[in-house]
Amino acid sequence: MKRVYVFFAEGFEEIEAITPVDVLRRAGIDVTTVSVTDRKEVTGSHSITVVTDALIADVKDVPADMLVLPGGMPGAVNLNNNTELKEMIKEYSDRGKQLGAICAAPLVFGEMGLLENKTATCYPGFENHLKGASISANAVETSSNVITGKGVGAAMKFALELVAQLTDKKTADDLAAKMVVE
Repeated sequence: MKRVYVFFAEGFEEIEAITPVDVLRRAGIDVTTVSVTDRKEVTGSHSITVVTDALIADVKDVPADMLVLPGGMPGAVNLNNNTELKEMIKEYSDRGKQLGAICAAPLVFGEMGLLENKTATCYPGFENHLKGASISANAVETSSNVITGKGVGAAMKFALELVAQLTDKKTADDLAAKMVVE
């Protein structure tokens, strides 16, 4: 079974975090929600507190197939300021493992130089952080091992693309039909 870690930092965008978790789990993918703080309770940008499954220290040495970063402010900046997370991202990138980020969170990959010669999208106004990337206005972009999404309105498309990349397009399409995604 495929395993995914979705990382939560203070100020995360709730829809961009919970939608991928829900959709991936519906697809039968093992998803662990991970706090990058020192506690499992993390509060989003709209004052919704989520209790994560684990702390980053609990998962850093347990391999997964994909790492996912929700956006939100100051959530994306807090993710970018987390050294442990960036070490994991670098290791996964070096091994060609899949990375996903939505809204402002692609700035983490861009600031790390991981978007060089890739196509990426992000929340409008954060394009300058996508260093070396060809910027797209599309809702979702997949380029090599990196999947990026534009923002809250793209959360479902982003989540379904994560499913497609981890399984196949038919699985994602079947799931979308079951969820009546139009």
